[in-house]
Amino acid sequence: MSLASPSPAPPPVPVDAAAIPGRDEGPLVPLVVDLDGTLLRTDLLLEGVVAILRRNVLMLFAMLAWLPRGRAHFKRRVAEHAALDFATLPVNEDLLAYIALQKTLGREIVLATAADALMARGIVERFPLFDRAVSSDGLVNLKGEVKAKALAALFPRGFDYAGNAAADLPIWARAERVILVETPASVARAARAGGRSCEEFAAAPRLRALAKGLRLHQWAKNGLVFVPMMLGGLAGSAGAWGQAALAFAALGLVASASYLLNDLWDLPHDRAHWSKRHRPLASGRLPLATGLAATLGGLALGLCLAGLAGPAVLAAIVAYLAVTLAYSFSLKRVPMLDALVLGSLFTLRLVVGVAAVGAAWSPWLLTFSMFLFTSLSFAKRHTELRGAARRGRTGQLSGRGYRPADEPVVLAFGIAAGLASIVIFILYLANEAFRHAVLSAPLALWTFPGVLVLFMGRIWLLAGRDELNDDPVAFAVRDRPSLALGAIAGLSFAVAAFGLPGWGL
Repeated sequence: MSLASPSPAPPPVPVDAAAIPGRDEGPLVPLVVDLDGTLLRTDLLLEGVVAILRRNVLMLFAMLAWLPRGRAHFKRRVAEHAALDFATLPVNEDLLAYIALQKTLGREIVLATAADALMARGIVERFPLFDRAVSSDGLVNLKGEVKAKALAALFPRGFDYAGNAAADLPIWARAERVILVETPASVARAARAGGRSCEEFAAAPRLRALAKGLRLHQWAKNGLVFVPMMLGGLAGSAGAWGQAALAFAALGLVASASYLLNDLWDLPHDRAHWSKRHRPLASGRLPLATGLAATLGGLALGLCLAGLAGPAVLAAIVAYLAVTLAYSFSLKRVPMLDALVLGSLFTLRLVVGVAAVGAAWSPWLLTFSMFLFTSLSFAKRHTELRGAARRGRTGQLSGRGYRPADEPVVLAFGIAAGLASIVIFILYLANEAFRHAVLSAPLALWTFPGVLVLFMGRIWLLAGRDELNDDPVAFAVRDRPSLALGAIAGLSFAVAAFGLPGWGL
């Protein structure tokens, strides 16, 4: 069923019957607005595909069976199964404000999208600014030239069009006014070539959003790869440094790809979170297609580098990836176990370092890592629970198995794990570091327990004051006192490995 058109001839494509009824046109031509990448900073088809796979990965085979019947049919089936939360989808606020202003001037506002009518209906319900919606219907894919002809038939007296992609060029060619919304430079040049009047909504640099999505600052965690080499007496070997550096790069690429995959999988929960909604994928600053491409590329390149570093390194990084995927898809929703799994991921970084340089295994060091990073993981959960309590929430956190009432238990376990890590490191010094002649000056490592006490104390003190970022590692790499403590710790490890005049074993 189609909406009544103000033009004498109805368009040859379906118009969403669920949209708000049209009204008489004012003195200005209608403002027609695209949806994917224009009003919304996302792609509804990709959103729907990810949402379906999030509920049941085996639906991939069903989706492959939908494809041969055409893109319009595929969109309809995805729309029927996706069940998206339209209220949380990221929107271009600047464009929305512009649309609201045009509405006050008496213009007819039309949503014209290649998305399926079921998707368009949800958008019109969220944004009642739209007088009508024109969309795909399961038979006709309303995109490019097809959309251009439909709009020309629907608005023979002309229209303005806001779009963002190369597929919109035929539509801009028929529009009275061209409105470019975060459009690639090459497409913008082609759109301006017709000499029509243009308005432009510039995009923020996507390279910066990609770098943030990859969480390059988290590569600091991968510095653990070098620890077995330093403590194993191999710091003077150029070959060991090369192997460790190769493993570091491989692990960094795989870890960054897994962060993007986690964010893709966790989009609905991130968008409902007080701080995670600002992440590049959740906010729409990083397109889903770019995120998917970077995920696949990072995994492929990282695993290739791991293979070059040796079969043991490849096995360790594959184990890291498997645990990461298990955490992202399931274990992150199991209280207490989630923090232990995060601690194990840090410990696997040490395992990668051991495998890279062939250092001796140290149960003390691996156990120390488990307790230390489990403590930091509890600090992250503690901060989230405190934030939820401040906002008056009493139910379960979105995407987590915790409730604000769990905060005292998380606090107790987190501090206990941190103190245990300090004791275990002291036992490592007494039972291993001084008994094996692999370090030039092992006495230098006695500074590390003191550094650790100060660092853990600062983390938990600030957590109690609600002054801690929800990611303690991200906080630490920007916090000057933490960076100073890290420099002292790094110096102590360097002295222990290489020695100084006057130091003994």
